[in-house]
Amino acid sequence: MEGASGTAGVPTGSMPSAEAIRRAILRLEGAVADSPTSIDARFHLGVLLQADGRRDEAVAQYRQALVLNPFDAHLHNALGIAHHDAGDMAQAMSCFEDALASDPDDPQAHNNMGHLLQVENRLDDALAFFDWALALRPDYPEALNNSGVVRQMQGRLDQAVALYRRAVALRPDYAAAHKNLGMTLLAAGQYEEGWREFEWRWQDAQLAGARRPFTCPQWRGEEAPGRIVLIHGEQGYGDSLQFCRYIPLVAERGLRVVVEVPQPLVRLMRRLPGVEQVVAHGQALPPFDLHCPMMSLPLAFGTTLATIPGPLPYLAADPAEVEIWRRRLVLAAPGDNRPLVGLVWAGAARAGTPDVAVADRRRSMGLAALMPLLDDDRVRFISLQKDAAETEVPPGLGGLIDSAVDFADTAALVSNLDLVISVDTAVAHLAAAMGVSVWLLNRFDSCWRWLRGRDDSPWYPTTLRQFRQARLGDWGDVVKSVRAALAATFTSGNRP
Repeated sequence: MEGASGTAGVPTGSMPSAEAIRRAILRLEGAVADSPTSIDARFHLGVLLQADGRRDEAVAQYRQALVLNPFDAHLHNALGIAHHDAGDMAQAMSCFEDALASDPDDPQAHNNMGHLLQVENRLDDALAFFDWALALRPDYPEALNNSGVVRQMQGRLDQAVALYRRAVALRPDYAAAHKNLGMTLLAAGQYEEGWREFEWRWQDAQLAGARRPFTCPQWRGEEAPGRIVLIHGEQGYGDSLQFCRYIPLVAERGLRVVVEVPQPLVRLMRRLPGVEQVVAHGQALPPFDLHCPMMSLPLAFGTTLATIPGPLPYLAADPAEVEIWRRRLVLAAPGDNRPLVGLVWAGAARAGTPDVAVADRRRSMGLAALMPLLDDDRVRFISLQKDAAETEVPPGLGGLIDSAVDFADTAALVSNLDLVISVDTAVAHLAAAMGVSVWLLNRFDSCWRWLRGRDDSPWYPTTLRQFRQARLGDWGDVVKSVRAALAATFTSGNRP
């Protein structure tokens, strides 16, 4: 699952290959050895060390250079970016403040400060810094992109699109702006252009390292009877669960389909019609003629809002496993015949990617926010929150989910439920794809896939209902609405 990409960085243009970076590092290390007081050499060495993943060494070069000139705004910016990339936002903020103190008219420092404020959800303050950066430098693609991200978060999609278009007009190879443009167009329902722009995700720094080095062509939807196509999962589990619906359609075009997904999805994906083989990510792949990332399948099929593949369900649990989990649910609460409602309150933290981790904190709510729901005794609540802390989960919610080893197990458990109430995470996709009713607790700046201004989803038209934040970060009204909906739905123990 992706969020819009903001930019706090030293503008370097197109980054050279890893081998070229290492050769340049060796040359600059020699230059620093020959001239230890060269601020420029240390600065450029730090930039390349950071690009090579040697962040601590980069920080050391920036600090040495700042000893030589404590008032160099570019050095303070570079040091702040290194701290940002390490997830230390407080240190990054301090560095950007030092950059502004050193040069109040430095557009990069204004841009970087705005980015940090956006990460902290201080959106109006962030916009003020981006506006200032653009007043100082109107042709600043990063500031245009970042300003677009904030407006996208605020739901001002037309303004965001205009800013992204300005950014890519100035820099046609600006991958983050292209990707953000794609996601904003998708959020607005403009799928034809949106899917094309979304392909730029593989050039963006967030995903560039995950791009597969396959030499065979990417499948674009053409007829290719008898040829083997590798459909490979990407990004989060929920993305694969949403877009695996296309796999039977690929097989219907005469292709032989091999699917590669993370191990927890393997058993579930084997149940999809048309799949010849499922391989766990990291295992040896069989020979194949074509490949296609899972989230490029909508582009291959020319998907519009009117042609999203159906019908539901398209995923199913093994009936024998469904019965095993039914018995476990009965044994956990003998004689309790109330409707069963599963709860998920947090997504994966993804702490290794600071900006993505921030987006996860916005989509997650914590169990404490859901506690008012637990007062409703018309239903029996079941925790579907994997690996939740024991101290966090009340005994009444049970811990059955922690014995689920993969999504096939989770699917069998979910098959026994009457309703799943979940934040935007993989379990919501799983349940909706299986035909189980889902109430999605959605953040204000929701993911593009949920569109805007609607409480249903064309991806799950009969199974999913959205409860959206009216204000960024406000889960209170969402929970009140869900509580009222529970009371209206489960009257006297009836099932929906």
